[in-house]
Amino acid sequence: MMNFDIAIIGAGPAGLCFAQAVAGSGLRIAVLERQPESKLAEPAFDGREIALTHHSAHIMQSLGLWRRIDTNAISLLRDAQVLNGPSLYAMHIEHDANKTASLGYLVANHLIRKAAYEAVKESQDVTLLTASDITAISTDHDGAYISLANGNKVQAQLLVAADSRFSETRRAMGIPATMHDFGKTMMVCVMEHNIPHHHVAWEWFDYGQTLALLPMNGSQSSVVITLPAVDIQRMMSLSETEFNEEMTVRFKHRLGSMKLASSRHAYPLVTAYASQLVSKRFALIGDAAVGMHPVTAHGFNFGLFGINALANEIKTAKSRGSNIAASALLERYQRKHRLKTRPLFLATHAIAKLYGNDTIPARLIRAASLRVGNRFSPFKRAVADMLTEANSK
Repeated sequence: MMNFDIAIIGAGPAGLCFAQAVAGSGLRIAVLERQPESKLAEPAFDGREIALTHHSAHIMQSLGLWRRIDTNAISLLRDAQVLNGPSLYAMHIEHDANKTASLGYLVANHLIRKAAYEAVKESQDVTLLTASDITAISTDHDGAYISLANGNKVQAQLLVAADSRFSETRRAMGIPATMHDFGKTMMVCVMEHNIPHHHVAWEWFDYGQTLALLPMNGSQSSVVITLPAVDIQRMMSLSETEFNEEMTVRFKHRLGSMKLASSRHAYPLVTAYASQLVSKRFALIGDAAVGMHPVTAHGFNFGLFGINALANEIKTAKSRGSNIAASALLERYQRKHRLKTRPLFLATHAIAKLYGNDTIPARLIRAASLRVGNRFSPFKRAVADMLTEANSK
């Protein structure tokens, strides 16, 4: 039997960041991961570029991750624009709406994972249990218990699940989640283009497709296209030349000629919101707690918020000699996380439903709402504040 204070299931960015957040407080922490450690040490490019708010960047700095990422790999998200249909009219969200130098930053997911692994690896408080297949988990008043396929057993005061929006741990603990499958697939890749992006992010709700552009340094952008799965499968199978030509056309030549600069990756568009974020000696973090729609680019930002909130509760309890898995502590974390995430989770579903509807009435409402939003300065300032989180605590 291996004994720890906290056992974390899942060594993705959320799990590793949480381990780092509670390290150094005198707690013994285990991170259990199905993959071998070599996959954590050198995570492969997965196509995903993460838009980070100023508050998230601050959290990453406090965790010692920011300094581990090459500054040349951190791109500024200066402004943003939202487009609808074939029109060139856009709602513009400017960084100076809330007196910041940019809306946020863009960092590749695999670089965040690598930085988090390197930080955790240096901590004497964290034990990585990689290549670990879990066969059973349970909790009771006395602790949390994990059985591994190799016969080993892990016991902890608190069990934390960070194993994706499709969390097997959440299901094993009997916690349901509201999941919505949009029936679409996202394809992500990096593309070069000869018309500059000026560090402006795009969210383009075109008819029959949704296109997003996240500006990277130089003449490259992370591009996301959302289509039915069969169409994405076809695009994934195109030759590089055919793919370049099709993407140039899909962007209506607004970025000039486009050229693939990375591998292509596809992900189903599914959201998840757990019915409860905590249970007896158990908590959900990251996408296992809230798996956001990408339209507001807040998924990992909410993950970091939750990680920070739960870690602060635990460290305070530890410093006072209190129970780090107390029900009241976990309930406080749940309230904070829900208050932060639930309104925007519901709003993104409403936005996705409206702007994914191509009927004539919906097209008229889409166009009108974009123009009204663009002319209403308080609304734009509120959106800018949401995107930057420059004043968050």
